[in-house]
Amino acid sequence: QVQLVESGGGLVQPGGSLRLSCAASGFTFNTAAMTWFRQTPGRLRELVAAITETGGITNYMDSVRGRFTISRDNDKNTVDLEINSLKPEDTAVYYCSVLIRSDRYWGQGTQVTVSS
Repeated sequence: QVQLVESGGGLVQPGGSLRLSCAASGFTFNTAAMTWFRQTPGRLRELVAAITETGGITNYMDSVRGRFTISRDNDKNTVDLEINSLKPEDTAVYYCSVLIRSDRYWGQGTQVTVSS
């Protein structure tokens, strides 16, 4: 079965950095585009970053472009999100996700809190 396990969240001061990681299993990782979403209470989950199967193309939501970097390691079946210059509005639960045929799968999420 598809499993996505995120790690790396935590409490960080404004301007700080974190590296989130997602370990994937249960599907052929190098044939799937991977995405990171985030969600805050009372708001819809929003797409933060995406990366194609080979990692050759990445895309970001406007508010994080230039500060966040998505990458993947197809040998280790992991997809990472490097987040820099953190702002309080980046506070959210961050989810790794994959769409396989018509089913979207989610990890359990990892909390990122940006506060002084």
